[in-house]
Amino acid sequence: MNLHSMTKTNFTGNFTQQEPIPEVAIAAAVAVMRSGRLHRYNTAEGDDGEVAHLEQEFAELTGAKYCLAVASGGYAMGAALRAVGVGPGDKVLSNGFTLAPVPGAIAAVNAVPVFVEVTQSLTIDFEDLAAKAASSGAKVLLLSHMRGHICDMDRLMQICDAAGIVVIEDCAHTMGGGWRDVASGRHGLFGCYSTQTYKHINSGEGGLLVTDDAEMMAKAIMLSGSYMLYSRHKAAPPVDTFEKVKYVTPNVSGRMDNLRAAILRPQLADLPAQVARWNALYRTIEEDLRNTPGLQVIERPEEENIVGSSIQMLLPDVAPAAIEAVVEGCKARGVELKWFGAPVPLAFTSRYDSWRYAPAQSLPQTDRILAGLLDMRLPLTFSLEDGRVIAEIIRDEVLQIRAATH
Repeated sequence: MNLHSMTKTNFTGNFTQQEPIPEVAIAAAVAVMRSGRLHRYNTAEGDDGEVAHLEQEFAELTGAKYCLAVASGGYAMGAALRAVGVGPGDKVLSNGFTLAPVPGAIAAVNAVPVFVEVTQSLTIDFEDLAAKAASSGAKVLLLSHMRGHICDMDRLMQICDAAGIVVIEDCAHTMGGGWRDVASGRHGLFGCYSTQTYKHINSGEGGLLVTDDAEMMAKAIMLSGSYMLYSRHKAAPPVDTFEKVKYVTPNVSGRMDNLRAAILRPQLADLPAQVARWNALYRTIEEDLRNTPGLQVIERPEEENIVGSSIQMLLPDVAPAAIEAVVEGCKARGVELKWFGAPVPLAFTSRYDSWRYAPAQSLPQTDRILAGLLDMRLPLTFSLEDGRVIAEIIRDEVLQIRAATH
């Protein structure tokens, strides 16, 4: 620990500690375990099962006609890509700033990721999107709402509709959020969500897939490993929809089980209240960091309904050594920042140039942004006062390094 951290405020919270699973969810999970009926299709007479109920509840929450619960958010993206017919060698557009499961889902169906520049708002660049939609030959955009930042979805859909591009939304970081009060995941053909531990409802691993398209959902249900038990789904299209897909759609098993669904259903009911708590913490830190010399907060448009489960900030035009000093100074005082400009990927901070299963590409605008991008998780185990302490430490370290380098 340096002398500075010994004489200033430190933070003692844990950035990976989630809230405990609610007692009502624990009780529901115990009931499933006592029944022994963990598989989604192994249900008792007259019991639809926890997974079927979760699908109905999530469809209602998002306003979607159909919902499928699956093993992970990555599986949801893969199922969506397969359902729309993406195959070997096909080009698929996606943000240059995202996490590895997004291009990974594209590569897993032997398709080719084509990365699109991002803006300082950390959302997809519309000019580059329009250009690559015209030049790449891609017919699908796997749009990542990376770290919870939602672009102008009306404008994005105009561009994609005009180019004949199908939109699949990766909503791993935006469950409970939206654009102009339309739920995230409801502009594109498919919306894909994650229930992994660090997302907005927690089953360790898990995912959800929504759409209003009956044939697409029928394909996704068959892909997930329904065998011929699709009639047991409740948030699903009519059974006759399956007639033309049930013999030609491969089984790529990725079902959610009743145990995870039981854990998730009470959390889903609490989601609006949890979103309000996240946003209060986010806004507290954002306001305390605003106007810090050398640091830039990410301004969020009024039309965006955010879920502030993480916060990002930029140190534009700052030398790498200075950014490393800020990160290390904060770490010494208990605040964990992740830097997307580091020369090698650390944990989840990999970049498009790290994913060597995708062809080498050049995104100079994205490179400039990621060079100064810091990221911080905001677990709900933190209080508003914790947020103020965290912001004080970050601000202090930025100012200290700025004074030393100017």
